[in-house]
Amino acid sequence: MSEEKMLQGKVVVVTGAGRGIGRGIAIMAAEHGAKVVVNDLGGTEQGDGADQIPAMEVVKTIADAGGEAIANFGNVANADDAGQMIEDARSNFGSIDCIVNNAGILRDVIFHKMSEAEFDAVIAVHLKGSFNVSRAAAPYFREQQSGSFVHMTSTSGLIGNFGQANYAAAKLGIAGLSRSIALDMSRFGVRSNCISPFAWSRLIGTIPQGTDAERERVAKIQQMTPEKIAPLAVYLLANAAADITGQIFVVRNNEICLMSQPRPIRNLQASEGWTPETVASRFGPAVKSSLVPLERSGDVFCWDPV
Repeated sequence: MSEEKMLQGKVVVVTGAGRGIGRGIAIMAAEHGAKVVVNDLGGTEQGDGADQIPAMEVVKTIADAGGEAIANFGNVANADDAGQMIEDARSNFGSIDCIVNNAGILRDVIFHKMSEAEFDAVIAVHLKGSFNVSRAAAPYFREQQSGSFVHMTSTSGLIGNFGQANYAAAKLGIAGLSRSIALDMSRFGVRSNCISPFAWSRLIGTIPQGTDAERERVAKIQQMTPEKIAPLAVYLLANAAADITGQIFVVRNNEICLMSQPRPIRNLQASEGWTPETVASRFGPAVKSSLVPLERSGDVFCWDPV
């Protein structure tokens, strides 16, 4: 008797699954027994346009390998479209068990030149989109007392990067959203975790390559294929990860990191209370050596992944 596959019988919605990381997760989920809703609007990396071909090609790839999948072309930024993704899963496959919030766009601009439209568009797809799809699935997860969310965050938000205030705000917001979902829904047996992926994709493809150092960094990232993210995502969706929730992981090629989350690192108490002057004379000097430096993602993840 063959061993049961890790996602056998699970129904999974993967957003932004027509290309890149989402495509890799959708295909691997199907390989491990899941029935997959392949969602992709099919727009550009800036979120413009629509194209049904990428999602349909992923569905065909899954079907040709003996798996089950359907395509959905909805926009995660639209709550009605998000609800339809869940209904498509239930009407075609009978249930909904897992969500992978992967859809995203980029509108990179240095902060003082960023328009409200450029900010809003990225927040709408990444953060609001993750809320919309998760919220649509939540009542069914609560009713069946099970379910798993995997959301895509980024070290651009967790650590920082140039020219990505909109993207960083959305991605750090997703980490908070995931944590809150984990807390609110743990009583129903529902889990929520984040992955921060390092992988070459259309979005990462917008990284500047004007200097030798930038070109060298991009060459290293190009070795990190989107498919490298899928094993952790499949594991986090599966019952094998039943005791893991509210966490943030980083995947870099063959390396997986568990990330820290904000906690107090230094404190001072003044029994008489504080004035601006005593804050300046006592607190400031005391915490100076513990302040978090102004670093970018590449400064922190400065070693070559295996």
